[in-house]
Amino acid sequence: MVRPIAQILSTLATLSVLAGTTGEEGGEKLPVRGLHCSAPSKQDLPQCLKFIRETLPKEGVNTLILEFNYQYNYTSRPEFANPSALGKEEVQEIAKACREAGVELIPQINCLGHQSWGRRTAALLSKHPEFDETPGKYPNNEGIYCRSYCPLHPEVHKVLFDLVDELATACQAKSFHVGMDEVFILGDPDCPRCGGKSPAELFAGEVKVLHEHLKAIGCRMWMWGDRFLDGKTTGIGKWEASENGTHPAIEQAPKDIVICDWHYAKAYETPRFFAEKGLPVVACPWRDSSVALAQLKHIRDIRADGDREVAARALGVVQTTWCGFKRFIEAYESLEKGEEAQADQARQSAACFRELFRAIPSGR
Repeated sequence: MVRPIAQILSTLATLSVLAGTTGEEGGEKLPVRGLHCSAPSKQDLPQCLKFIRETLPKEGVNTLILEFNYQYNYTSRPEFANPSALGKEEVQEIAKACREAGVELIPQINCLGHQSWGRRTAALLSKHPEFDETPGKYPNNEGIYCRSYCPLHPEVHKVLFDLVDELATACQAKSFHVGMDEVFILGDPDCPRCGGKSPAELFAGEVKVLHEHLKAIGCRMWMWGDRFLDGKTTGIGKWEASENGTHPAIEQAPKDIVICDWHYAKAYETPRFFAEKGLPVVACPWRDSSVALAQLKHIRDIRADGDREVAARALGVVQTTWCGFKRFIEAYESLEKGEEAQADQARQSAACFRELFRAIPSGR
């Protein structure tokens, strides 16, 4: 049977990607070797730039995800101006340092969930409380993990996309991370738009809206993958997977979204699940080196799969930090010097990062 030319070209492209992933010494060069950090403060910018230029190439990092959220001095929407945070000129310095180091810079704004933390509500819902999925409920954010915006509010994306576009432009981004993890409030019965609707349909709808916009501005979408996993049937639970009905949304997800598959206490074999669903995937550890190395093995096993299209979707690893960029750098540098230090989260994530990346061959 004659195969369609598009299918032939796709197969050739896949084989080409795989052929380019082996170094001279025979070790595998993963396409994505990433680090996820919060965006630095203004005063920490010089330290950040030095780390990007010197340490990231040394460790073989080629992807840096910086989570900005509202820690940026936005000008497209004056209500989000933040003069104490990084602005366009400082972010362009970061983008320049990344280019010089051979690192792709991927900015992040948390979408849908994570619109609050503890008693503090983040800027989107502070400035536009009408966008809240649960307006008037949970005073002082008591009794909930974090707020969500209503994905069906007719004005929310006009505001959000102005911020996304401004940040993507400042970073000269070709990819953009939209967060989307740990969404516990969705389809609230008291929401006049979402009440009674399927969480899976609401989640899938928001994924597609975000994807369509990012594609229009020339950015590939990245997101966390936990809401696509069935926490009940897998036994993974409600944090690193979903127990509120969002997981069927994976069937509607565009197939070029890069899934950041985070697991911190156990290396579940979920990267294969995503790859077999047709989605590119990176494994994301945090502070346990044994988990990180097991996740790396899962990625390598998939990349050795006989189904070459599935194999090509296992892109690599992204180390998460969750301690602030400055603290991570200081913990990393103290480890490099062999200094004794308290075994806090910063030191644990830095140690995990060093061990993980030294398990990936050099010659990058």
